[in-house]
Amino acid sequence: MLQALDDAAVGDWYRAAVEVLSESRSRLDDLNVFPVPDGDTGTNLLLTAQAAIAALDSEGPRTTESAWSILARGAVLGARGNSGTILAQLLRGLADQLAGQPPADGPAFAAAMQKAAETAYTAVADPEEGTFLTVARFGAEAAVASVDAGHADLSDVVRAAADGARVALEATPGQLEVLREAGVVDAGGAGLCLVLDALVTTVTGVEPSRPALARRDHGHHHTGEHLPHQPPAGPGSEVQYLLADSDEDAVARLHHGLAALGDSLVVVGVDTPTGREWNVHVHCADVGAAIEAGIEAGRPYRISVSPLAPVLPSAPVPGTRAVVAVVASDGLAQLFRGEGVRVVACGPDGVTEDEILAEVLASVALEVVVLPNDAGLSAVAARAATRAREVGRDVGVVPTRSPVQGLAAIAVTDPARRFGDDVIAMAEAAAATRWAEVTVAEQEALTSAGRCQPGDALGSAEGDVVVIGSDLAAVACDLLDRLLSAGGEMATLVVGSDEALGDVVCRHLATQHPTIEVTRYGGGPDGILLQVGVE
Repeated sequence: MLQALDDAAVGDWYRAAVEVLSESRSRLDDLNVFPVPDGDTGTNLLLTAQAAIAALDSEGPRTTESAWSILARGAVLGARGNSGTILAQLLRGLADQLAGQPPADGPAFAAAMQKAAETAYTAVADPEEGTFLTVARFGAEAAVASVDAGHADLSDVVRAAADGARVALEATPGQLEVLREAGVVDAGGAGLCLVLDALVTTVTGVEPSRPALARRDHGHHHTGEHLPHQPPAGPGSEVQYLLADSDEDAVARLHHGLAALGDSLVVVGVDTPTGREWNVHVHCADVGAAIEAGIEAGRPYRISVSPLAPVLPSAPVPGTRAVVAVVASDGLAQLFRGEGVRVVACGPDGVTEDEILAEVLASVALEVVVLPNDAGLSAVAARAATRAREVGRDVGVVPTRSPVQGLAAIAVTDPARRFGDDVIAMAEAAAATRWAEVTVAEQEALTSAGRCQPGDALGSAEGDVVVIGSDLAAVACDLLDRLLSAGGEMATLVVGSDEALGDVVCRHLATQHPTIEVTRYGGGPDGILLQVGVE
């Protein structure tokens, strides 16, 4: 049993929190009716906690910075949604009190939690009781009361905090009519209770025994029917961005201006190696004005805008089928759309399961095939598929690792086949397509083909670098020769911004491999000069 929270224990706590939030994400999403019933509270809390851990992992074991500070910075900069931003503020409040101090014992943690809960109220423009904030405050007050009563061991304090938060959570329907009418507790507060229970488990080694979180049950999920506090019809949106190159006075003016534009306003600041930054979250109708206010205050970036109205999945049409592909460029989007495929754009920060799910549901098809087109997105696509199945869609994920494999899968799809057989045929076609890429090294690195320097051309096959050289065209041609040495009848080329490279490669194939059928497309993503598929 831990007597104090050192850096290692703090990291263990938040890893445990990520695990429990991951397990409970869908249940928390189902509880979400306030401030709007958009069904994403669990997802936002999980993404925020994951951002905190990602920051800690990126620093590595040699850092001398406090784990509290690193986690707080990662959470604030990666916070998603209203509840995620408040969770980040609580963690930042703990960091303000405990970073750089000796490992936190019971009294130190109780005092820090109370201060963190108080500052969380100040971060929210119009705090309401019966919410995440109430649960946090009651948990902190219970922790302080435990110390005052002489139960000051860390284990006693964290149990008291978790128990106090749980009592407050059960009382939230009596404080907010929207919760009472829906028959649920506050989703954000429920998520905080899980985070505090993870702390109890970390400190004591024993997981608290709690009743399962109750799902909202109206015979369906997330259709929006019978739910109170629906957002009004119109262009209401959730706007969120990070703000840099600003100061406290400018942020105070921003806070005042955004409060006049909308509600659910949360502004949280955190120190970073390059200066102080803020995470800004607001619900408003005038998206442009909210972003312009950020520009006046500093430099907004990583801007996201999401409609406040919940996703209302239409009933799937029997006998219909669709294909959804994740793509990383406008050119690829146009190419896949030309094949009758629905697309989800993958930006610099990747793509979320919510975005894939929304496209699957928007297709109105009963049977949907998802093509992630990137090895790193298969798990995200699988989670989106699981959620789609929960609302009555039959979804199969073909684990394509490159757009050229996605194109091969599309080429064999046949709506006349049984859906399961069609998914298998597409998966077999994708697996039979060897894929490769030509890129340029951005930094020195040790690869499977040796050491590369910045500016070197890299030829990779199936994700492993096999050719390194200074001449881009030579590397591309060498890569193709290696691929075709194992046989093949067809080569698909997706050329990026360097059209001349595509010309050189096509001439090489025509002279050195004249029997190969070549299909060439343009519009490849930035950073990948050539993508190749060989069948």
